[in-house]
Amino acid sequence: MKDKLTGILPVAPTPFHEDGRVDEDGMRRVLDCMIDQGVDAICILANYSEQFLLSDDERALLMRISLEHVAGRVPVIVTISHFSTDIVVARAKAAQAMGAAMVMMMPPYHGSGLFPAPQGIFEHFEAVNRAISIPIMVQDAPLSGVTLSVDLLARLARDLANVSYFKIECPFAADKLAALIDVAGAHIDGPFDGEEAVTLLADLDAGATGSMTSAMFPDKIRPIITHYRTGDIDAALTQWQLCLPLINHENRQCGLRAAKVVMKEGGVIRSDAVRHPLKPMSQRTRERLLNLARGLDVLALRWGN
Repeated sequence: MKDKLTGILPVAPTPFHEDGRVDEDGMRRVLDCMIDQGVDAICILANYSEQFLLSDDERALLMRISLEHVAGRVPVIVTISHFSTDIVVARAKAAQAMGAAMVMMMPPYHGSGLFPAPQGIFEHFEAVNRAISIPIMVQDAPLSGVTLSVDLLARLARDLANVSYFKIECPFAADKLAALIDVAGAHIDGPFDGEEAVTLLADLDAGATGSMTSAMFPDKIRPIITHYRTGDIDAALTQWQLCLPLINHENRQCGLRAAKVVMKEGGVIRSDAVRHPLKPMSQRTRERLLNLARGLDVLALRWGN
């Protein structure tokens, strides 16, 4: 990418048929719906894509479908996280060869206590940095159980040329973003937040230049970022306050199921199925989600109808 990536970079859900098979046509429709919502990039194969429930063959299929169908309309970020350094390097090479604009990866982890020392984590990212020439986004998320210190993140940014984007979604993300920018800002092209933008205003105050949300309603969240970055803080705050009930419900009650439920309701996909052992959301939670989404007139609710 020639220009720094800013704005909203949502995660695409992986649609499944009711019997659990990957819905290839549904995947294409998801991507088109996201592009129609004005996203600045799309991330695939992430945790909100149920990447941990996909086979290697399905990953390869979804990567090919996504990159071929998007066809350069927006940048595509491919998530490559894995505990094995050899596998993550292979995934990175495959993503670049197929046309990914960026890769995203978490530190290696397995369970609550099995992860390498800081030097092993550095070497994990270093191996990917050597293998490819496109940007690498570090995902710092509580899911891993790995504490990535500001010093380690700054070292990654300073010493590894391709490690230039950071998605910070740990507790007290704004403070961590501000500290990281303070010590390594010259080496960071994209400080981003995550967690469905539940802390977006604080993170923008800290210096974030964008957010990686779900695909449920980026059309309504993106204006928060654009208003803020043009200096209209009052308009950004007003829009965030409008979005916050739905953001909070997604983040605290729904998780990765929310985007699928809204997209099914809006005719984007045929099924909102998630793969076992995940379970569908309760009818109570679903009704509240759809009522909040209708109140905001989110595009995904009327995209396919």
